[in-house]
Amino acid sequence: MQPFSIPERPLSRPPTLGGLIMLVGFVLIGGVISTLLLFGLLMVVKGLGPTQAQAYLTELAANPQAVPTGWYELMFLQAVNHLGTFLLPSLGYWYLTERRTWDQFNARPISAVAGIGLVSLIVIAFMPFDGLIIEWNQGLHLPQTLAPLEQWIRDKEKNLEGVTKYLTTFKTPLQLTIAMLVIAVIPAIGEETLFRGILQRNLSYWTGNVHVGVWLAAALFSAIHVQFLGFFPRMLLGALFGYLYVWSGNLWVPILAHFVNNGFTVAMVYLFQRKMVPVDIESTESVPVLGAMVSGVVTLGFLYYFRQANKQ
Repeated sequence: MQPFSIPERPLSRPPTLGGLIMLVGFVLIGGVISTLLLFGLLMVVKGLGPTQAQAYLTELAANPQAVPTGWYELMFLQAVNHLGTFLLPSLGYWYLTERRTWDQFNARPISAVAGIGLVSLIVIAFMPFDGLIIEWNQGLHLPQTLAPLEQWIRDKEKNLEGVTKYLTTFKTPLQLTIAMLVIAVIPAIGEETLFRGILQRNLSYWTGNVHVGVWLAAALFSAIHVQFLGFFPRMLLGALFGYLYVWSGNLWVPILAHFVNNGFTVAMVYLFQRKMVPVDIESTESVPVLGAMVSGVVTLGFLYYFRQANKQ
């Protein structure tokens, strides 16, 4: 299977190593600008000085429960940070450096993609199998000589779990709506634009092999989240999004898949908290191996059908 083609425009040019360096520069600059923007907003809205604003942001990220409006402020911080680190730098690079347009992410229009309704089923069917991989990944241990590093990683991720639990505790429908926007919509568009639309496409071009491009982009996608106890399941998820992009030829397909993955989880958490469903999707109980294997087989079946339906 050859890498899918992207229609060229007169001002566009093939990706280069220098372009990759430019992309990294856009991402770093975007992260700095978004941080400075948050500092500026804090200084204006709350009347804080630079040092006070830095201390406030640090406390908000580490202990949002201590701030009366911590949930909303942390969600706003997440949204600004994500837009400034992923989506806006990606679009800046795509339009200004590669001289391309959004249409050139797509080898075919979304109306020509067959089985678009199957994408949600693929993602949901994949969850139990990926849950088994999560359990296996969390059971991995570094060599004894690296035990202090492993303990540091586990402590950091335990702290992160506390913040995540806080952000996914919804008291009102408004909080659910905000969470859907910040946790599902913005990351789906921003991360898929960067990792599938740009990195996967460029890596496939440089290596001449679409599979190498898919898996390298998936590994980078997982690594940038800096959650090593979930590295392999997130990489598998990234590869799933990558192949959906390859076979559909339209970036909105992995964006939809990413949104369903995050949005379905948020919705299930909300429904469980409201006692409307009996399943706690955040449960740490072991995933039954048989159920996970059935999940894997069903997912592969759906993927095969999707690929066959979209063969040109």
